[in-house]
This record gives sequence, C-alpha cells and structure tokens, in this order.
Amino acid sequence: MKDVIVYAEHQRGETRKVTFELASEAGKIAAALGGKAHAVVLGPGSAKLAEQLKNYPLETIFLNEDASIEAFLLDPIVDYLEAAARMAGPSLILIPNTLSGRDVAGRLMVRLAAGMVADVVEVKPDEGAVVCVSPKLGGALITQCALRAADYGVVTVRPNAFAVETGRAGARLEQIAKPASKGYPTAIDRDVEEGAGELALEEAPVVVAGGRGLGGPEPFETLLKPLARALGGAVGASRAAADAGWVPYNLQIGQTGKTVTPTLYIAVGISGAIQHKVGMRASGTIVAINKDAASPIGEFSDLLVVGDAFRIVPELTKLIETAKGNNS
Repeated sequence: MKDVIVYAEHQRGETRKVTFELASEAGKIAAALGGKAHAVVLGPGSAKLAEQLKNYPLETIFLNEDASIEAFLLDPIVDYLEAAARMAGPSLILIPNTLSGRDVAGRLMVRLAAGMVADVVEVKPDEGAVVCVSPKLGGALITQCALRAADYGVVTVRPNAFAVETGRAGARLEQIAKPASKGYPTAIDRDVEEGAGELALEEAPVVVAGGRGLGGPEPFETLLKPLARALGGAVGASRAAADAGWVPYNLQIGQTGKTVTPTLYIAVGISGAIQHKVGMRASGTIVAINKDAASPIGEFSDLLVVGDAFRIVPELTKLIETAKGNNS
C-alpha cells in the first residue's frame, strides 16, 4: 500500500467534522508510505464539498454527482470506491466509522479482497505495514492490528480521533466515471433522520451530559438544555439514561454511543464508568457535578463539584447568562 483514499460521506454537500479529520490525516499517512492522498466525493452536492476539500493535503479529489447515490442503498457507493481504488493502485482506504460507513467498508473489503480494521483511533505506518490502533472493551484493552497486504486495506476511523489541519491548497478535481451499468436491488424510498437538537454532539464545542443521577427525563429539558444553550453547546447522556428511555440513543456518549471531544465537557449526575469514559476522555476540560465525592468520574475530571445538581446547575446557568448579557 502506498496511496491513501478518503471516502467523504455527506448529504448534498453537508458533511461532519470527521471528513476533514480524515482529509487532514490522509496526507500524513500517505507521506509516510511514500504515496499520495486522495478523496472520493459522491452524489448530489459533491462539487460543493470538493471545493472545501481543496484546502486539505490531497492530491486528487474524485467526484461524481450521480443521483443514484441517493436513490439506491450503498451499492453505488461501493462501485465508485472500488473504481477509485483500482485507479489509484495499492492503497489504504479510510472510511468514517458511522452506521453507513461500516456497511460500505465491509462490502468494499470483499470487493478488493482487502484486510480491514474497524473503529480505529490511530494509524501508524511501520516499515511498509500499516498499524491500526483500536480500543476494545470500553478502552480497557488497546489492540494494534497490522495490515501487511501488498494491495488494499480498509479502515473505519472513529470520529474525533484525528485533529483537523488544513494543508496545501490546490488538489486536482477529477470526474470519476460511472461504473458499468447494473441493477441495484435496494432502492431508498425516503430518509428519516432523528433530530439530535440544535447542534450535533460530535460537532459541539461544549457538551453538557446527564446520567442516572438526574432521576428521570425532565431534567434533561429543564436543567441541562438551558445550560447547554447558554454555553453554545449540546446535550448528551450516559448509557444508563438512554437505556432508561429518558433520552433517545442518538444522545448517548460512550463505548456503545458517540465519541466527543469538546473544549468543555460537563457531566451532571454521571458516575463515570469506563464505558462512558471512553467516549469523552479526550475532551479539553472535564467538569463533573455529582453529590458523591467518591464517584469514579472524579478521578479523571479536571474539576469535581460535589453537591446537589438541581441547585448548582440553575445557578451556573444564571451566572453564564448574566456574564453574556454584560458582555453584549
């Protein structure tokens, strides 16, 4: 493997931060392998996203606004990615570790007879091989899997694993030809997306998360949401809160939920089990509010506030809103 290919997952040109994380890291990996970095952007809105990707260390951006990408489930995407990989030659393909990304990766692995590693947080070229670091068992075990095949490797990368860094501008745009016509078995009737609030968790600079200690669903609306709004952030939750049905699962942070890396993470009524820690430990500043001074979350928080969250959080929200008003 020499070149690196990034699959830029998007909806009509709108993408998540993970796309730019992969575009940033691809250039570094390709340089270490002695090759070049590329991206593949498919479906309506591709040209819009391709223009943004020009600011990243990529050699070529393959694109096609083929409407079949939105009309059929996954197979057209795999066709185009396979075509791009064949054009580039032996390469490592980086795919976001999202629901659809994991499905695309599995199918592409079979098409290319490639090795595959899932849910990766670090990629390290090492004497011709590519070593992929992937946490398991809630972060209690860190595995390193080496892709040694001479041709292709497929890696799904956890969002927020890499930093976003723009590089040299001027990537070449190249239309990738539509693969030979064939029928696709599964058409998409309509997309239904469950809303996660005003700001997606993975994109939020501040996350205010609640756990079992809140006692029910109401405090997420009356206690946490006002604080998150005052800070310009988003509301998240522990698995216990999601399992209890207090919040939808798209707000869950942790091993079986989302990974977030906000500048500020405020955990309210969360004990801090390892399963939760793995989803937020890379946050900039971690503040915990808990009535139990011995809760595990205190061990990895920058600040542990011991007390009644139902008194502390409203007062904190008022102070922030007052400070914002004085500065406006």
